[in-house]
Amino acid sequence: MAQVRDVAERAGVSPATVSNALNHPQRVSERTLAKVHAAIEELGYVRNDAARQLRAGFNPAVGLIVLDAANPYFTDVAGGAEQHLRDLGRPLLLGNSSQESDREVTYLNLFEQQRVAGILIAPVGNVLPRLRKLKSNGIPVVIIDRKAGADELSSVSVDDERGGWLAADHLISQGATRIAVVGGPEGLRQVRNRLRGAQQRVRQCAEAAVEYIATSAMDAAAGRTATEALLSREAKQRPDAVFATNDLVALGVLQVLVRSGISVPQDILLAGYDDIEFAANATIPITSIRQPAAEMGEHAAQLLQRAIEDPASPVQHTVFQPELIIRESTQA
Repeated sequence: MAQVRDVAERAGVSPATVSNALNHPQRVSERTLAKVHAAIEELGYVRNDAARQLRAGFNPAVGLIVLDAANPYFTDVAGGAEQHLRDLGRPLLLGNSSQESDREVTYLNLFEQQRVAGILIAPVGNVLPRLRKLKSNGIPVVIIDRKAGADELSSVSVDDERGGWLAADHLISQGATRIAVVGGPEGLRQVRNRLRGAQQRVRQCAEAAVEYIATSAMDAAAGRTATEALLSREAKQRPDAVFATNDLVALGVLQVLVRSGISVPQDILLAGYDDIEFAANATIPITSIRQPAAEMGEHAAQLLQRAIEDPASPVQHTVFQPELIIRESTQA
């Protein structure tokens, strides 16, 4: 690949002049600028920003680590963050932990090695000590999708207990008495909070009961597997409502119910969480708890930018409120 010295030789100028033309064009005459750009075009020169940033000890990019890049919810979160950061001239680097702690740590190490300006993260493991160390080393961090368990780190989240409560309340209002909460390991805080909210609402109704069906993942395949297990029971032991802890799980639940001849919502009510586009466009549109994903991503990026500009800026915990979106899957 062409180097700066090659461009300088072709343009008949010094390497320092080429550097000025690229980084401080106001210091170079228009005639010289034209010669340098012509040489760049002829040689196909591409500047090495990585090397330049390494020399400067600064990288304008921001790292984002999500739980599941295949989930459209996190795509929307990333889109909101990317829009704000792009306006600031900051590239967004995406890492997918796939709900694996080891992969999460690998991305944290990589972003630290790249000397990113800051990190946004939807954590899966107990990484608070690692995040504190990053901050102490000059890399600010904002936690997304759950409230930070540490006062020194800002966070953007949704009140998931309230979301679980809303889902259970709606199912009970539609006549449900046996609610199955399906999806995700209970160790994942978002799942635990949604389950807790549903349990709190069910305790207020003497006729209702709730059970939790754990899955190792939060995708459609997990929803299908859990539903097949539920349908293997005798009819009187099956739930009359399913609250899936995200919409991908709900889609898997719906697939098995429809394939098995179970009528939704007449036989089993179904509600999900996140309100991704697929939920609204399913064969039977799925009731869901909406999270303002793009708005959360944008707000997290704003908090991070503030911390980048002023490391002494106050920590802030922003908690958005979920919203019940009613569709055909619960309109019995």
